[in-house]
Amino acid sequence: MRLGVVGLRQGLHLAVWCRRLGLDVVAACDRDPERRAAARGGLPGAALVEGWRELLDQRLDGVVLAGDFDGHAPMAVAFLERGVHVLSETAACVDADEGERLVAAADASSATYSFAENYVAHPHVRLLREAADAGELGRISLVEADYLHGMSPDAVTALVRDPSHWRGRIAPTAYCTHTLSPVLALTGAWPVEVTAFPVDEADPRVAVVLVVRLSSGALAVTRHGFLQGEPDSHWSWFSVRGARALAESVRAPGERAWSVRVRTEAWASPDGRARDEERVPEPLTLDGGETVPRGAEGTVRVLRAFRATLEHGAAPLVPVRQAVAASLVGVAGARSLASGSRPVAVPLPGIRVEG
Repeated sequence: MRLGVVGLRQGLHLAVWCRRLGLDVVAACDRDPERRAAARGGLPGAALVEGWRELLDQRLDGVVLAGDFDGHAPMAVAFLERGVHVLSETAACVDADEGERLVAAADASSATYSFAENYVAHPHVRLLREAADAGELGRISLVEADYLHGMSPDAVTALVRDPSHWRGRIAPTAYCTHTLSPVLALTGAWPVEVTAFPVDEADPRVAVVLVVRLSSGALAVTRHGFLQGEPDSHWSWFSVRGARALAESVRAPGERAWSVRVRTEAWASPDGRARDEERVPEPLTLDGGETVPRGAEGTVRVLRAFRATLEHGAAPLVPVRQAVAASLVGVAGARSLASGSRPVAVPLPGIRVEG
C-alpha cells in the first residue's frame, strides 16, 4: 500500500511508525524546507514536496493528514474525491459547513475516512471501555475527562497568542477531541448540547470547561488547556460513573497513570462486599516481540486499524461522523463562550439522533 503524509512535524513521527508497521510511505509534504530536509533521514526514498496538492498525483492508496489543526477538512475532501483513503489528525473540521462537506465526501467516495484520534486507543481508555462494554458499570450517567498541560505562563503565552501558530488561531474550546472522542466511544452517544466556561475570566484563553449533554441523557464534563499539577505521562484523566460502579484512570506520574481504578459498592457486588481494584493494561507488542512504549500505544493501534481498513476493508476505528461530532463540540463551545456561557446545540451534519 502506497501512503502519503501531509505535514512533517507530527507527520514525521506518524510516517516513521507507518514504515515500522509495514505501510509504505512513498511521499510527504511540508511548506517548511527545513522540515523537509530533516525528514530525509527518517524517510529515505520518499518524495518530499512542498504542497499537499502535489500528493494528489502520486498514485496513493492512502494519506495521513498531519498538518495544521485547522486545515484538514479541505484536504480530506480532495483526497476522498480521488479515491484515496484518509487518516486525518484532529480537528476533522472547523465548522458545520466543513463537517457537512466532509461527511458527504466520505459517503460518496470509494475510499474511507478514519480519524487519527489516538486517545481512543490509549491504554487507560481501553481499560475503561472494557469495563463499560462488559456491563460492570451499569448505565453511564457522568463522564469527566481532562486534557491538560502543565506549562509555564511564558510558554503558554508563546502558543496561544502567536498568530503564526495554529494554537494562536483556534478558539480555546476547539482542541477538544482528545476528551470528546473517548467520551463518545465509551458511551455510544452523540453530543447534543454544550455549555462552555472559561476557567479564569481574567485569562479566558488559557483553560476552559465544557459541559456536554449526550443523546443518552448522560452528562460529560471536560477540561482543556493549560493548568498545573497534572501527571507527566499523557495529560489525560477520565472518570466514568455508572449506576453500578465507578471506573477512573489513576492520577499518578509515570506507568501508573495508564492504570484504572474500579470501585464497586457492596450492594452491587455478587458477594455483597465492596470491591476496589487497580487494573494494569497488558503491554502491546510489535510483530517481532518488541514492547511498544505506553505513550505510543494509541498511535500504533490507530495506524494498525488504518492498515486493516486499507488492506482488508475493516471499519475505521473512528469513522467520519464521530470525528465530525467530536470536532464540532469545540465549535459550539466557542459560540457558548461568546454568548456568555449559554447552552448551544451541537450541529451534527448527516447524523440522526434519536431522542
